[in-house]
Amino acid sequence: MTAFIFPGQGSQKVGMGADLADASAHAREVFQEVDEALKQNLSGLMKDGPESELTMTANAQPAIMANSIATVRVLEKEFGVALADKADCVAGHSLGEYSALCAAGAFSLTDTAKLLRLRGIAMQDAVPIGLGAMAALLGADIDKATALAEAAAEGQVCEVANDNDPTQVVISGHAEAIDRAIEMAKDHGIKRGIKLPVSAPFHCSLMGPAALRMKRALGDTPPEAFTVPLYANVTAARVTDPAEEQALLVEQITGRVRWRESVIAMREAGIERFIELGGKVLGPMIGRIDKDAATVSLVTMEDLENFAKENA
Repeated sequence: MTAFIFPGQGSQKVGMGADLADASAHAREVFQEVDEALKQNLSGLMKDGPESELTMTANAQPAIMANSIATVRVLEKEFGVALADKADCVAGHSLGEYSALCAAGAFSLTDTAKLLRLRGIAMQDAVPIGLGAMAALLGADIDKATALAEAAAEGQVCEVANDNDPTQVVISGHAEAIDRAIEMAKDHGIKRGIKLPVSAPFHCSLMGPAALRMKRALGDTPPEAFTVPLYANVTAARVTDPAEEQALLVEQITGRVRWRESVIAMREAGIERFIELGGKVLGPMIGRIDKDAATVSLVTMEDLENFAKENA
């Protein structure tokens, strides 16, 4: 059994998608549609940078999605490997959940691009720059990270944002609280804390204003039926009902990305291999969660060609 999985923010890099765009008209069509939806030459920014502009949340989110969907489209159109036929479920990390839903037919490509642009802007606008921060805790499991976040809060927001794998948890909240947590990390048996180069404290209660904006947006553009089940970030559980998923996408803005638990849940449901579309970020995490799980990353045309041959 197979899961198709989609990376989140942090997987962007200058040059992403260029190999696919050079080789496939189907990939170029995806990038052109996203450019038109956003009224921006996002594909040019993806290809040539500058990195500082690509990394901006409002650009990175639709760019990562566009790269993932181009990968899916090339796999389906050029190589005849359809997600609906090969995937038993889909999942994505944070914004990757939108990529997964687009790939499974719940959102059109144009609507997904517009939703992610708004999501990026709303998350950026929710907290003034400098007020919030995030940090990766290395050598931390969820229990140690939770205890550290509670100790460092001191009346401010300091919460677990991403439970990525047994060795890496990300915390989010007020900048002063995150700084305290980094200083206190070793006292809690954590190897170290590293401040992340992000412009807002994602996936914590400070994102409340962004959640309200996304609730309105998703009310206007709700997900439709999807072709395969999805494992949602905030519940780490299987979802098939579009109305339930609509509510979960709103909750996801302030809620924890339960990636480790999602992978465990998929494994318990019988998933044996995970196919990452458009990145090489989630595969290593899955290897640390369950060394017996098979992972494949599809990024280049060569990757796709080899995968298609093996799965003909």
